[in-house]
Amino acid sequence: MNTHPRSLASSLFPIGLLLIAMASIQSGASLAKSMFPLVGAQGTTTLRLIFASLIMLVLLRPWRARFTSSTLKSVIIYGLALGGMNFLFYMSLRSVPLGIAVALEFTGPLAVALYASRRAMDFVWIGLAVVGLLLLIPIGQTGAAIDLVGAGYALGAGVCWALYILYGQKAGAEHGIQTAALGVMVAALFVAPIGIVHAGSALLNPALLPVAIGVAILSTALPYSLEMVALTRLPARTFGTLMSIEPAFGALSGLLFLNEVLSMAQWLAIAAIITASVGATLSMRRESPPLVPAD
Repeated sequence: MNTHPRSLASSLFPIGLLLIAMASIQSGASLAKSMFPLVGAQGTTTLRLIFASLIMLVLLRPWRARFTSSTLKSVIIYGLALGGMNFLFYMSLRSVPLGIAVALEFTGPLAVALYASRRAMDFVWIGLAVVGLLLLIPIGQTGAAIDLVGAGYALGAGVCWALYILYGQKAGAEHGIQTAALGVMVAALFVAPIGIVHAGSALLNPALLPVAIGVAILSTALPYSLEMVALTRLPARTFGTLMSIEPAFGALSGLLFLNEVLSMAQWLAIAAIITASVGATLSMRRESPPLVPAD
């Protein structure tokens, strides 16, 4: 008789995890930019993933999980997508403001949401999110064109983000949060050679350790662990639409930490994106049950 409160709580739990994860990852991205002058975006990504993998290996002990060849393939693709998403996003931040980079990157999860949609109301929320994204990119307001190379990196990160959602849900369905630890380890192995070639011995600078560990926790260890839990409790369509809040978090982090001033159009964009996310959340209970990790 009291199943409704329990159902509501089980729906709100993964949503709350996503909100915490998004706030954490955007704060970490702002902190990471302070490392660019020393080791570049390539070295920053490498340090972030190496320290994050070490933290998650110790805390989550993923070697206890038993993988089949099928799930191991999903974990590897998930890890490669995660590494590519991190690397390409940081490369875009060299020449594109944080809020704009996140908005362009969001084309990946938005595509997942659009592809999986089946009802007319879903397209209303997705359309509203698209309007918000268009308002969030201040091309006319700045009077300067966005760097095409940086924009290309951000769009490439969006492709990786879409793969991260799809394969993260597949891999996490069987092994849950332990998948996140293995995925970050695969990502670190994938990106590390690029960072080592670019930054070399600068990666060993002891002064970088506190910042690198902070970035690893804020941008990878904490949010990806939380997102893995949410991925296994939400359908891919709902997860992708809810992630529309990400550009708003990016713009706010840019304002707070990087002094990127928001225009009125950008504030309207944030309102549109949040409204779209709330609408998607309210319709979530009528969807098919999400994948859940095995006991």
